[in-house]
Amino acid sequence: MRGKKILVVGSSNTDMVIKTSALPAPGETILGGKFFMNAGGKGANQAVAAARLGGNVTFIAKTGDDFFGRQAIDLFKKEAIDTSHIIADSTNHSGVALITVNESGENCIVVAPGANEYLSHLDIQKATQAVEKASIMLVQLEIPIDTVAYVVNLGASKNKTIILNPAPANTLSNELLKKISIITPNQKEAEMLTGIKITDKKSAEQASLVLHRKGVGTVIITMGAKGAFFSGDEKNGLVSAPEVQAVDSTAAGDVFNGALAVALSEGMELEEATRFSCKAAALSVTRLGAQDSSPYRHEII
Repeated sequence: MRGKKILVVGSSNTDMVIKTSALPAPGETILGGKFFMNAGGKGANQAVAAARLGGNVTFIAKTGDDFFGRQAIDLFKKEAIDTSHIIADSTNHSGVALITVNESGENCIVVAPGANEYLSHLDIQKATQAVEKASIMLVQLEIPIDTVAYVVNLGASKNKTIILNPAPANTLSNELLKKISIITPNQKEAEMLTGIKITDKKSAEQASLVLHRKGVGTVIITMGAKGAFFSGDEKNGLVSAPEVQAVDSTAAGDVFNGALAVALSEGMELEEATRFSCKAAALSVTRLGAQDSSPYRHEII
């Protein structure tokens, strides 16, 4: 049985991926790569990850009124995501990401956001019904920061559980942080927010304390192959990630966040939810692609 309603607000992109032996240095051309085109965007990735894991998901986004946008919406519908609040922008193109992945699964990414840059508070206002129905709201930073702030303020005013994945890395005001229920930075993002370089459990705990002092109730810092450090009201700890052979880490953080939203919607405690999310993220890095790498529930079980 599905858990409580999850509302994802964020970006939708088409990822154009080249898998090659090494990441090129500036000015360098590398031959011999393999090309893939996949659906991506942090918001879309998280919505798909949550849906595949059994989440009851509605997605608010803005695409171009073009081939990439129509293709994305068709794919969301196939994942049983409610797409009634996705806007087709006739003025701006759909978002595109160019991704290079090396043999060890490391990547570099350049994004042309297109219509994502024009998702506004007016678009969110038109989706008030979706906000009312949601118990958990999940948002990232590939849409305008003013829109993120509006979503967070609206969710907080209605006592929703708000998960903010602060990616790509950006500075955030203390006023915004106070209204977030759960923040999920990776190590680099946590360092930007706190000034503390995270290398182990101790430094992750120190960074979490800084974020707690800024008003965030729950902090989860994802640490790649080391797992994730969680810190809530009653306990904290480091959850280890399963050992896997990494192929592509492109959407691991997005899968983690989608899984976290599902776990919490089903009433899992914080540590259990973090462990569930680590398993989902670990499975995702064993496959190429963004949304294509998202695991299904039976695979985690």
